[in-house]
Amino acid sequence: MPEAERARRGDGGGGAARAIDLPAGRLTVTVRAGSRDLDELCQFATRNNPRRAFLFVSRVLGRHLPADPAAMRASYRDLAAAIPADLPGPVLLVGMAETAVALSTGVFAAWLEATGRQDAVFLHTTRYALGRPRLVEFREDHSHAADHILYTPADAAAAERLGAARSLVLIDDEMTSGRTFANLAAALAPACPHLERRVGVVLTDWRGSRPAVGEAMETVSLLSGTYAFAADPDFTVTDPPDVTGTGALKPFLKRNDGRLGIAAAPVLEQGWLDRARALGIGPGDRVLVLGTGEFVYPPFLLAEAIAEALGADVRCQATTRSPVLPGHAIGHVRTFTDNYADGIPNFLYNVPPGAYDHVILCTETPAPPVGLAEDLGAAVFAMGDAA
Repeated sequence: MPEAERARRGDGGGGAARAIDLPAGRLTVTVRAGSRDLDELCQFATRNNPRRAFLFVSRVLGRHLPADPAAMRASYRDLAAAIPADLPGPVLLVGMAETAVALSTGVFAAWLEATGRQDAVFLHTTRYALGRPRLVEFREDHSHAADHILYTPADAAAAERLGAARSLVLIDDEMTSGRTFANLAAALAPACPHLERRVGVVLTDWRGSRPAVGEAMETVSLLSGTYAFAADPDFTVTDPPDVTGTGALKPFLKRNDGRLGIAAAPVLEQGWLDRARALGIGPGDRVLVLGTGEFVYPPFLLAEAIAEALGADVRCQATTRSPVLPGHAIGHVRTFTDNYADGIPNFLYNVPPGAYDHVILCTETPAPPVGLAEDLGAAVFAMGDAA
């Protein structure tokens, strides 16, 4: 733990303030309530982004930090258990790309499992143009890549269920102001005119006493509290990368794990565990299963299966377009060109050389990120045509 952070920690319980000195300024967080300890859920870092300089780095998302698939699954189930089981149906659940794609899909799967509901439909936002009817587009004010797209479900029954939805469940990794959820709920209002209840679901809710934004919304989280950020006037973002993409059509994106709406939880397709077994993975081996961009839930399912079936010490993670500076939670950075034909930089954090005995790089695109598989010594599982 950095000395600047250790010196300012409270006792870790509710109401204890913690100050984290980042290059961009001082971030102070105070936990008010939660079923998890702060250190179980997140660390902190500095964004390479002029819109917001600090980052809550989740330990259970499998994005900037490698995560235990069992801990990821536990967070899905705990959040799902807190979502009311008796929401008036149909129920529309929406997850936020790219960070919360696996989280939201997992919460959807866990909620179906816990409730037995058969009147739900799940969508996640995407940054990619698919050449299909768009339901809504909206902006995430603080993001490095602001535009989100939701597509009309490809299945007619799912589309009808969406239009008749009486409950809306929005899922993301964190909430600091509520504006993202407010923007999305407002954008969805014309397509979902019958909504009666709205629920926001996040791992960490940092709004505190900040006034609610937009329509009345119930909230579910594993931890809630407040934050304050005092920017260092001498800090400036230097050459932030352009990660917005080209907006060109992506005809090679053939899977539907949520981009085009699903009514049942995704499952791991037959054969992928056997392919992993063929790599010679044994009990106790250190294994990283790595997704790419928005393609994260099937790699999570594979990571979970390897851990359970082969007894390996597995971590799950994904590449990202999110630019973060080294320091604090970010101990190692790899930069490479994305594999979605946008020609933009992507990043992999906290995977130093020699950290794993086996790396499995899972893609939904025709080719993996340029040079990444070679750099990691990874086996490439091309899963793009599997669903």
